[in-house]
Amino acid sequence: MSKLNGKVAVITGGSSGIGLETAKLFVEEGAHVFITGRRQSELDKAKAYIGKNVTTVQGDVASLEDLDRLYKTVKDTKGQVDIVFANAGFVEHQTIDVVTPEHFDKTFNINVRGLLFSVQKALPLMKSGGAIVLNSSIVSVKGLAAHGVYGAAKAAVRSFARTWTTELKDRGIRVNVLSPGATDTPIIDGQFTSKEQSDSAKDAFAAATPMGRIGRPEELAKAALFLASDDSSYITGIDLQVDGGLVQV
Repeated sequence: MSKLNGKVAVITGGSSGIGLETAKLFVEEGAHVFITGRRQSELDKAKAYIGKNVTTVQGDVASLEDLDRLYKTVKDTKGQVDIVFANAGFVEHQTIDVVTPEHFDKTFNINVRGLLFSVQKALPLMKSGGAIVLNSSIVSVKGLAAHGVYGAAKAAVRSFARTWTTELKDRGIRVNVLSPGATDTPIIDGQFTSKEQSDSAKDAFAAATPMGRIGRPEELAKAALFLASDDSSYITGIDLQVDGGLVQV
């Protein structure tokens, strides 16, 4: 039997990488999925890739107006939300000596502010039995050079999950964190100016990972499905680190 039969899911940042593969898997498991992204052209490609039971809503999670439009679309179309995967994220490299206010604001606006309001604005449409999955990163617990602001933002995400687990327990809504290790997605490629640099970084992460490789988006999608489905019905408040052992040993 499908694990998400009849469920309605919202996935922010769903047009590429982990979000896209999760959306595809959720649909295969019986859900109708709403995905967001900043570029309509990428959303159109994602919709064609997923194939069915998917609604795209162009928007930026850092914009409250865009989030309002997203959830109005969900309400008008399906009337409820069962699953929120707050996945949209942003990363760029800046060490402490060169961090700018613009870098700080953009990193926190997308990874923290956008995530918070993506969840808050879903709550009026959520009923008992709902699941919220927050995409963090192992960088929240690992001091990776040039990722200071990003790591702090992702640590805030982990903190949110603890608090929201307590605040939403009486509503029967579970909140968990998914923390990817190095994963082969466009977000890695976007941090570098050349394919050679990107490939070198992936090789370095693979060498540092006990399993000897970086992750695949489909593997993270399966972990997100676990946290979103009744397979994890007695799990809330956790940080599931899917990292090939990178920060485990």
